[in-house]
Amino acid sequence: MKKNTFLLMLLVGFAANSFAKSPKDSLAYNKKLVLDFYQKVFGDKDLSVVDQYLLPTYIQHNPHVADGALAFKNAAKEWFVNAPKTKIDVQHIAAEGNLVFIHLKNKLPYGKLQSVIDIFRIENGKIAEHWDVHELVPEKSANNHPMF
Repeated sequence: MKKNTFLLMLLVGFAANSFAKSPKDSLAYNKKLVLDFYQKVFGDKDLSVVDQYLLPTYIQHNPHVADGALAFKNAAKEWFVNAPKTKIDVQHIAAEGNLVFIHLKNKLPYGKLQSVIDIFRIENGKIAEHWDVHELVPEKSANNHPMF
């Protein structure tokens, strides 16, 4: 009887383990993926890594950029002309399900500050979809609350 109970427990353990989520499904993995992508691509201006992070079928909701990893690379080449490497200034990051939300303080090449919020959808360990909102930080605000 004890042997049967032990074997049953062993079988249940293996079955439960086989249904566990992989590390690529975890919130921590998804946040690290987005942080690494953002620093390497937007901070370091390294477009050679784009295919490591974006699915070829990458969906883009920014109306100024076409869908697909190749279209992203082509757009980024234009954005990065004469742009220096920089450390990405992350203010907030959160993940829920397969979405990652990131709020950044971005210094534009001509010196103005910009508040950026990006939302990424992760699929099979890569970025599958993207939404963004950008807003210049005004010189004067109608309230005393900082944007960051």
